[in-house]
Amino acid sequence: MWAFPALAVLAGAAITFQASMNARLGVLLKNPVLATAIAFLFACFFTLLFMLINQRQLPVYADIRSIPTYLWFGGILSAFGVGSYYYLIPKMGVGSMMSFALSGQLILAIIAGHFGWFEQPIKPITPKVIIGIFAMVLGINLINGGTRNVY
Repeated sequence: MWAFPALAVLAGAAITFQASMNARLGVLLKNPVLATAIAFLFACFFTLLFMLINQRQLPVYADIRSIPTYLWFGGILSAFGVGSYYYLIPKMGVGSMMSFALSGQLILAIIAGHFGWFEQPIKPITPKVIIGIFAMVLGINLINGGTRNVY
């Protein structure tokens, strides 16, 4: 099915645009943390609006109580990740920052898939996957012209 990969590519493009825009907002405000808070405020508003329009049924209290406590703290990681994007893009450039960020995402996703973290489907790490990781690291080095040019 081509629709899911196409949507994933569009989502990645949207993240690049929003990160670039909000990084610029952080520069203009002289505060990337404030830009992060503003981005999350708008994201929360539009997510709630979308949910109210499209959600058929909200979870019941028993469902909410059954959720493991640690899952409620994902927002901390979101704030760190997104805030780091807004801080680093003006310093590194969006291409360099995104290439390093995506490598971190992909490497951790491969490890998470190998172990089935958070009840994800298990996908073992194979020699082919390891070769792919090395190719990605080489590609990131080529994209950035050597790490000396990133800072």
